[in-house]
Amino acid sequence: MYHRRIMNNISLKPWSFETRVIDLIQEVGQLFGDCNLCYGHGTDNPLDEAAALVLFVLGIDYSDAEEPSFSKVSAVEFKLIEKLVEQRIKERKPLAFLTQEAFFCGYKFYVDERVLIPRSPMAELIQNLFEPWIDSASVERVLDVATGSGCLAVAIAKNFPGTEVVASDVSEEALEVASINVDGLSVREQVTLVESDLFENIEGVFDLIVSNPPYVGPKSYEALPPEYHHEPGLALIAEQNGLDFIARILHDSPPFLRDNGILVLEMGEVAEEAEKAFPHPFKWVELDNGGGGIAVLEAKHLK
Repeated sequence: MYHRRIMNNISLKPWSFETRVIDLIQEVGQLFGDCNLCYGHGTDNPLDEAAALVLFVLGIDYSDAEEPSFSKVSAVEFKLIEKLVEQRIKERKPLAFLTQEAFFCGYKFYVDERVLIPRSPMAELIQNLFEPWIDSASVERVLDVATGSGCLAVAIAKNFPGTEVVASDVSEEALEVASINVDGLSVREQVTLVESDLFENIEGVFDLIVSNPPYVGPKSYEALPPEYHHEPGLALIAEQNGLDFIARILHDSPPFLRDNGILVLEMGEVAEEAEKAFPHPFKWVELDNGGGGIAVLEAKHLK
């Protein structure tokens, strides 16, 4: 009710022929800040969120945008911006679901409420070709377990031309979204999508296995801000206080790794608990761009 009252009492200034992009971004950013929205699905503050929304309507990629311009906003553009602002506040829906696009590793992905919005810090590892953890020139086959939107699999395919990538997910709906991104980013010849409960329908061995599995415990999930509840619970919630899928991946992955292969596993907020719970020599990745909870495990330490 709090956010509904705010939206009823606060609105954008009426459009005029003098409405400028830069002023509108600042106004929307102020409005978002007043409404105490939650960020973390592509931006981390009200002003950047406002810029992403306004620039989307203007047809400008947020990731490529320079300083906001002093150009004018048309009446039609203003109406659409106003509608999206209202949805963002009233429904607490992440902006990426309103625009149906998210950026990851420099690529634009299609997203909707069938998948998580791409935000894994594993992007930095992909752009660094997973070195020094593995010799990138030796990577021939990669498996992405719990692929969701396909962002990891597609980004890996783009950064490892010619490499075979298998992307699996238990959700048929998620694989439909992944398929859109495989085609949209022109990696159909490299990426194979498989409906599978983790390794159940996977064949062969791989040089590299990556996974960003569900790792949010049920109680933690209930406490998340409303924005996160627009994402599929299937992709977020894990029993055993968030460790269920991590335990299964650690147990089941060895037969699918080549002798010199590695498993790269994102564990987020339960990383410390995982290290205590499982007797594996986790190598924690230090990231320059922020984020954490990603471990590298060598095949020889899993078998």
